[in-house]
Amino acid sequence: MKIQPSVIVPLGYGKYVKSDRVTAVVPIEDERGPGRRTFVYVEDMKEPLVASRAEDSLVRDLAREPRDVTRARQQQEILRDLLDDLGTVNATVRDILRDRSNLDLNFLERRLRDALEESTD
Repeated sequence: MKIQPSVIVPLGYGKYVKSDRVTAVVPIEDERGPGRRTFVYVEDMKEPLVASRAEDSLVRDLAREPRDVTRARQQQEILRDLLDDLGTVNATVRDILRDRSNLDLNFLERRLRDALEESTD
């Protein structure tokens, strides 16, 4: 599991912490109740914060990727799928599309490859 830096994680009741500052998440066993589910240890703090959320949901949020990273990966996957699909179109169909509708699949393939190469740099 990789903790994502600079993701703000809600602990409940208006408490938030940066994901990369959390050093431990420990379920409260004694005196557990409403508003007291999990101890969250944060670097440079002597005492843990008390979270009202369960430890499994906190850990899930701590390891979650930011939405923009997830969205970028989804977009790259779509572009790869489209590139793969374009690769199955034969030369005759490509010529017809280019001549009759000005749709140049070869040009689109080059643009997709360039975009994918730029995103991995």
